[in-house]
Amino acid sequence: MVVPHHATGARIARQRLATELAEVVTPAVLADLVAVLAELVGNAVRHADPLPGGVVRVSWRLRCTAEGTQVRLQVTDGGAACGPQVRPADSGAADGRGLHIVSGLSSRWGVERDGLGQSVWADFDPAPERTPLVAAG
Repeated sequence: MVVPHHATGARIARQRLATELAEVVTPAVLADLVAVLAELVGNAVRHADPLPGGVVRVSWRLRCTAEGTQVRLQVTDGGAACGPQVRPADSGAADGRGLHIVSGLSSRWGVERDGLGQSVWADFDPAPERTPLVAAG
């Protein structure tokens, strides 16, 4: 899908992702996906040029494995002079934590560049089954 290279683009992308994947992944995974997508689109709007037409391309891909569903989010923009980098987090700064969030919530992330711009992607591997805690008694 394409969204405007504007702050509303992140909202549109989050809403569509939440709607399309609500029945496919757990609520906890969906919350992580929505948070990471918001960061990636927000970073594209703040730090990169738009694609032709003043847009950012957003996509997600699901892959079913024996362990569960793997999800890849990808945001493509027109690129920037400097690619995305995790910066040291300054507790007093108003921004600069976005890629820390992406790194913390996703299994891995990266950047691919081509002649049209750059794509930032984040993978989410299936969460291992958790054994519920049983109260003694």
